[in-house]
Amino acid sequence: MASADNLRALDLKAFDDTKAGVKGLVDGGVTAVPSIFHHPPESLPDATPRPHRFTVPVIDLSAVGTARAAVVAQVREAVETAGFFQVVGHGVPEAATAAMLAAVRGFFEEPVEAKAPFYTRDLGRRVRYQSNLNLFKSRAANWRDTLFMELPAPEEIPSACRSVAPEYARLLQEGLGRTLLGLLSEALGLRPGHLEEEHRCLDGVSLACHYYPACPEPHLTLGTPRHSDANYLTVLLQDAVGGLQILLDHEADGGEKQKQPVWVDVPPVAGALVVNVGDFLQIMSNGRFKSVEHRVVANGVGPRVSVACFFRTDRTASSTTVIEPIVTDGDGSLRYSSTTAEEVIQRHYKVSSALKQQHLRL
Repeated sequence: MASADNLRALDLKAFDDTKAGVKGLVDGGVTAVPSIFHHPPESLPDATPRPHRFTVPVIDLSAVGTARAAVVAQVREAVETAGFFQVVGHGVPEAATAAMLAAVRGFFEEPVEAKAPFYTRDLGRRVRYQSNLNLFKSRAANWRDTLFMELPAPEEIPSACRSVAPEYARLLQEGLGRTLLGLLSEALGLRPGHLEEEHRCLDGVSLACHYYPACPEPHLTLGTPRHSDANYLTVLLQDAVGGLQILLDHEADGGEKQKQPVWVDVPPVAGALVVNVGDFLQIMSNGRFKSVEHRVVANGVGPRVSVACFFRTDRTASSTTVIEPIVTDGDGSLRYSSTTAEEVIQRHYKVSSALKQQHLRL
């Protein structure tokens, strides 16, 4: 008689072999979430969320030219408390963001046979379509399919995205990314070009394009489980469906000084992009900037489409790129030791972020 683990392994392989992802399940008319997607109850959203008074800040970057010090102060407050903020007036044309979302949706809604050539678990490929990066290792699968593009790789990109994705990545790398790193450098008391020029924080760029089909039983699964980002910075483009949440600590109501973790929504804001600090910058800022855990809940409506732009090191340099604290806040004490980008990434996938100080007081 086959064990439960063996049956699960067979189910995972059967799902992976379709190369159709979660989208294929939905297209097939599934009315119940298969057991391989069932998450343990403690990891799922509470039926009655804890109350809180926190709102993820929205910062208008169009004021950088006339009130730069004020914008730096807003960014500093956001990254030192929540690790997340949204930006408007960011200079990325609406036509570019709309085209990027449409291209991603177009790819995932192509017939299975058109997408199958890109389906792979070979991490050596710069362009990878798959459902669940850690499908065979994670405790539960997630209700999400992904197209990952490590740029530059124009000839490998699916035709649905080939004319759009490189240009979108360029706009973020050469425009918004440079602006954000300049503001973050100043938030550390450094010159605007420090993080970009001295630490090469813009050298590597990749896009993780996610497609979250509508879920028939969203109370049983997650779109993306809790995690932080193993990079310098993430810029997220999300559509209007919503579902992104960040995990913060807040003081209990009634005057009690007891910190309690609470999931806070990051609601879609028209024209905005979501920005969050990654593990690399938390180390480099000596803990001043917070790399905060976040997740995406499953939704009964959809699909939800999002595009995360990751700024990290180029893969060829990750083993030699040193990530070390920049001490600018007075006493000179180090909260982190020097490491390499590759070591941070390896620890990220092996160890839960319980080892990091990521839960913050509201």
